[in-house]
Amino acid sequence: MSQLTDETDETDDFGFDTDVLIIGAGPAGLYGAYYAGFRGLSVAVMDVLPQLGGQISAMYPEKPIFDIAGFLSVRGRDLVDGLVAQAEPYAPRYLLGHRAVELTHGADGRPVVRSDQGATVRAGAVVITGGVGTFTPRALPAGEEFLGRGLEYFVPDPSVHTDKDVVVVGGGDSAFDWAAMLSPIARSVTLVHRTARFRAHAASVAKVRSLGVEIITDCEVSRLGGSTHLEQAEIRHRTTKKTRLLPAGSVVAALGFLADLGPLRHWGLDLQARTITVDTRMATNLPRVFAAGDITDYPGKVRLISVGFGEAATAVNNAATVIDPEAALFPGHSTEKEH
Repeated sequence: MSQLTDETDETDDFGFDTDVLIIGAGPAGLYGAYYAGFRGLSVAVMDVLPQLGGQISAMYPEKPIFDIAGFLSVRGRDLVDGLVAQAEPYAPRYLLGHRAVELTHGADGRPVVRSDQGATVRAGAVVITGGVGTFTPRALPAGEEFLGRGLEYFVPDPSVHTDKDVVVVGGGDSAFDWAAMLSPIARSVTLVHRTARFRAHAASVAKVRSLGVEIITDCEVSRLGGSTHLEQAEIRHRTTKKTRLLPAGSVVAALGFLADLGPLRHWGLDLQARTITVDTRMATNLPRVFAAGDITDYPGKVRLISVGFGEAATAVNNAATVIDPEAALFPGHSTEKEH
């Protein structure tokens, strides 16, 4: 899966201008990046997660998706890769690992967004495509000091786990997806879950079992150990309290995510629970601020990826007319354009 980051040092304050700033790098946001480029607009994409793809990358990268137009089935990571490749000719600027914390408007009426990493983006328009809000991984109670030294919450690059003993913690789709994906390249894969019941689809569980992955249930990770890097994981049975040491060069904690609108709650947006109210133009109540995808709400809203694609196109086309009042709302068909 493509992993694009902003080339600027994230620890330094920096600022730049762009026509469209998209907040959220999930499917709707990535399609919005393509569409902004198609309209001849410069575009930047900001996301708090360290990789592109939003909820797909975080929760079900290996799962087949069946409701994308034109595909009988498409794997989550392949859909994200395709969306990234579609936008690539227009050179979107990605700011990954950046949480959008503040929205103001300049003297010229243009939105100004500041991130927690010191980035200040001045945009002609903002399109919020943050899914159901900011995803924060549920922390593994034991061994947080090994984060980045063997303990991970995402698998952006499977190759770093090659020839390692990998312990995957969790019982949902993402845990079983990671286990299945890493099994062919890791020295060993062990899946640990606190109960004997799994949230993952039965077919995913059966696939992991068929690969010979050891599945340990009714246990939790009680301690991680190692010197400079993770070397072992201690697991403890929840009832008997007996412990067992597993070799572990990597631990992937797939314990789910907490979703929250976070700082967006304080921007003055018209909110309904964890959603943003928009009109038929995908415009919010704030000037030059639009929204698309699962984060939006309006009468008759249907939360599907395919719907989010259409909303992103609607938002960007309407943003284009705000940025340039002489621009046409309808950009023409893509078949009429030269790429």
